[in-house]
Formats: sequence, structure tokens, C-alpha cells
Amino acid sequence: MKTFSSIVLTGASSGIGEALALDYAAPGVALALTGRDAERLEAVAGACRAKGAIVVADTIDVTDRDRMLPWLTAFDQAHPVDLVIANAGISIDKDNSSLDDFSIIRKTLDVNVNGMLNTVEPLLAPMIARKRGQIAVVSSLAGFIGLPYSASYNASKAAVRVWGESIRYVLKKDGIGVSVICPGFVVSRLTAEAPFPMPFIMTSAKASAIIRRGLAANRPRIAFPIGTKAAVWLGTTLPGRWTARLLGAG
Repeated sequence: MKTFSSIVLTGASSGIGEALALDYAAPGVALALTGRDAERLEAVAGACRAKGAIVVADTIDVTDRDRMLPWLTAFDQAHPVDLVIANAGISIDKDNSSLDDFSIIRKTLDVNVNGMLNTVEPLLAPMIARKRGQIAVVSSLAGFIGLPYSASYNASKAAVRVWGESIRYVLKKDGIGVSVICPGFVVSRLTAEAPFPMPFIMTSAKASAIIRRGLAANRPRIAFPIGTKAAVWLGTTLPGRWTARLLGAG
């Protein structure tokens, strides 16, 4: 089982990101945290420092490649990164999946796809040079099937999932693990005002526990809910055990 001592985590000011930051924080661990809400991010950073972690936190926009690259490079030089979790994401589609306003669609794809690439790219070459490290990209169960209300979110998460699954094969020879995280609904600001049912919704603390177990085991996919629940959620007729196997569920 893998352990991690230098971790980059985007979207750390709330939800899954906040829970992961707090759970990974410990003496001997260095954390690089980004988030959109400066006040909440500083609160998370303070709580992580209180648990003994070294924390570097900044409200850098993940779509700003010119700022992300030097910030991540500086952190990696000070604390060689062995785990990067590209978690930042938005879901802002409106009625009819925002087909009347393509700026919302473009913004979603920019944050969820380009933001993920801007997080991984600066750290990839140093990891390869060291022949160790773990990359985790956060997709969604929504990335397996088109669902109403959120077409651009679904599409962005499908792109993240397939890209992550594909590079796992490429990076294996360099000693780099890749995990694609595919949550269902998790309690967060993202889901607080969702105008549709959210079956099997779970707390961010429970989601963090599932994700951390999956990353420690270097699982290719960490998907939840699993089994029969995932089959129902995805609207498939596959038996639960086959759905779990298909998803590589965590």
C-alpha cells in the first residue's frame, strides 16, 4: 500500500477536497492547496497546520496556466510531490443544459478539463524523472453516461475519465500510478442547490475515506457508489457485481 508525504490538491476549500486535505494532514506531510474561496481555503489550511502538516495555500484559478506552472514547480522543488489530486471542478449548467448560453458550456469545460491539465502538466516531468508518484484525476459517475440538465459537466467528466484511463498505460513504465476517481453525489456546495434527485448521496468524509483507500492501493478507478447501487444510478441492467467490475469500483 502506498503512503504519501507531499500532496497537491486543487478544489480544497470545500467538499471532497476539504475532506481529503484534512484527512491527509499530519506531521511530515506537505500540502499544496488551491481553492476559489480565500476565507474557506485559509480555514482549511489552518486546520491542516494544526494537525502538523506543512501547508502552502493560494487561491490560484486552475485555468490560469501561467500562474499554476510556477506555483506548482516551486512547491515540487521544495517538497518533491508524490501525489497530485486534480479535484477542482464546477457544475453550472442551467435549464436545457445551457444551450442558450454557450459561455457556460465553455467555462465548464475550461475549468474541469483544462484546469485538470494545468494541475498535472507541471508535475509530470519531475515525477517521471524520479520514477515515482501518483496522479489522481476526479471524474464522476456522470462521465459514464449522458444525463439531463448537465450536458457540459457530463462531457467534461467523460473527457477527464478517458484521458486518465489512457495515460495510466503510458506512465506505468515510468513507475507513475494513475487513478480516475468517479464519485456519485457527495454533499458539497456543488450539490447544495441541485434541482434534481440525488440518489445514494454521501458525506464528503465518507467519500474521502473511499478515495484514500483506493489511492493507497493504486486502483485504476475509484468509483462509488458501487455494486447494485451503481447499476441503478447509471440506469444499467447489468448485475451489480458486473457493474462494480466494469467501474473498477473502490
